[in-house]
Amino acid sequence: MTQDVIYEGKPWLKSYAPFASESIDYEEICLPDILDRTVGKYPETDALIFQGYKVKYRELKDMVDRFASCLADFGVKQGEAVAILLPNVIPCVVAYLAILKLGAIAVMNNPLYTDQELDHQFNDSGSKVLVCLDLLANRMIDLRPKTKIKQIVYTSIGDYLPFPKNLLFPLVAKKKKLAADVKTAEDVYKWKECIAQYPPNPPAVDISFDDIAMYQYTGGTTGVSKGVMLTHANLSKQLQQIDNWFPKDLLVPGKEIALGALPFFHVFGLSVTMNFSIYEGWTDVLVPRPQPEPLLEAIQKFRPTFAPLVPTMYIGMLNHPDVKKTDMTCLKGAFSGSAPLPVEVIHEFEKTTGAIIVEGYGLTETTPVTHVNPFAGGVRKVGSIGVPISDTVCRIVDLEEGTQDMPVGQAGELIIKGPQVMKGYWNKPEETANTIRDGWCYTGDIATMDDEGYFYIVDRKKDMIISGGYNIYPRDIDEVFYEHPKVQEACSIGIPDPTRGENVKVFVVLREGETATAEEMINFCTDKLAKYKLPAEIEFRTELPKTNVGKILRKQLRQEELAKRKAAE
Repeated sequence: MTQDVIYEGKPWLKSYAPFASESIDYEEICLPDILDRTVGKYPETDALIFQGYKVKYRELKDMVDRFASCLADFGVKQGEAVAILLPNVIPCVVAYLAILKLGAIAVMNNPLYTDQELDHQFNDSGSKVLVCLDLLANRMIDLRPKTKIKQIVYTSIGDYLPFPKNLLFPLVAKKKKLAADVKTAEDVYKWKECIAQYPPNPPAVDISFDDIAMYQYTGGTTGVSKGVMLTHANLSKQLQQIDNWFPKDLLVPGKEIALGALPFFHVFGLSVTMNFSIYEGWTDVLVPRPQPEPLLEAIQKFRPTFAPLVPTMYIGMLNHPDVKKTDMTCLKGAFSGSAPLPVEVIHEFEKTTGAIIVEGYGLTETTPVTHVNPFAGGVRKVGSIGVPISDTVCRIVDLEEGTQDMPVGQAGELIIKGPQVMKGYWNKPEETANTIRDGWCYTGDIATMDDEGYFYIVDRKKDMIISGGYNIYPRDIDEVFYEHPKVQEACSIGIPDPTRGENVKVFVVLREGETATAEEMINFCTDKLAKYKLPAEIEFRTELPKTNVGKILRKQLRQEELAKRKAAE
């Protein structure tokens, strides 16, 4: 195969499962209409389960319509932004769908963000209304004068709980910091009162497929967060792409139960769990705190069949003592993304559950999924992000100019075209022009493609370590450490070296009860890594800094290390 046709020839197509098609005849249907269609098919099916409290699809629609009426009464018009600051709770799903129903723009925000970060996102988006938790309401009331937000609606974790939890919650909530008193202020409303007060008949709005549905802010780990403009077409076509990837005889519409642990304020959880469950008519079990214990508890109690998670969630569950007494054989399929999934973790999870786990890849800018390993009927390559999904084309290009196609097996920047690629960054034309060039989305990720069209992420462009003239990809080193039986998590960075430019330092979290030395760790690598890749330093930690979706913050570790070294000079 000659170099100039390797990508145009789409070698990945021969690896598609028999039921997956190269191209889709997309239905032009927006998410509010998808909800209505699902309600028509499965009105009595549980749409959401929160701590055992169940909401049927017909009830979900009623709540969505009521809150859309409320927002319309607040003065929210088509094309205006409404902010959501919630974990995975029932009002998060309702508010999101209600905003879209009005043709307004949903702005999902991370509840753990600081006031400074939220100030930026509220003001950048021009949000007019905010929906938040009572635990955050007083802070948001104080922040409101600096923004364009007029009304604040607050909900409580205790708003939707089954008997007897609903009776016990008020007695213990404040002591356990699960609820808070909200001070009296103008234009501040209780969620349940809004739902009760307004009728389920919002104004009809004509929504175009090309209209912006949401500003999804990037995590901000590489600078000031940018508002990714995702259209109704992006959201809908992404769901149709994912639907095309999974076999209907294994994951049946209207029958499955999804584990809603990925945060919905992140695009991975939003598309692959929340929106996809609505598209398929599945039940979504909401887990607002995706730590090992509540994850295992949700699996044991509610028996989910599909689990989209990130590597730290898999690792955390497998290393938790409760895993031995949790029956996880209910899971049929699992999906991993957001960060590389160590090979050893894949094998251990599949052995524990009997489920098929596929690794995929995506970006906030691509709604997010662009690559997935074939789920059934195709070859799954462990360690690969898989192949481009339907209607998605990819190339590997040179790192300098980004114009020259790289041969099979050679590393370069991954660039992507497809219907899931964003419209652009809100109010940032230069950033948009830098990322979207001639219709191609430049990911900033270094990747390779093999001769069968499977892609492998080598690293972020900015994460690459250059030592003695050699390019070292941190993931290569991380993978070796994950093979060590004592290691729970590992993350390698480049540190300054006067002669080699950079050396490798690895931060290691050991499994509970284990001890090890730096020398032992380095010796473990000697026959697994080239000499120039061997770590010069090891630092043991009890935990590593992570984003809220569980991605280890390599950049933060590097910044901490450089600051420490500068202070020591």
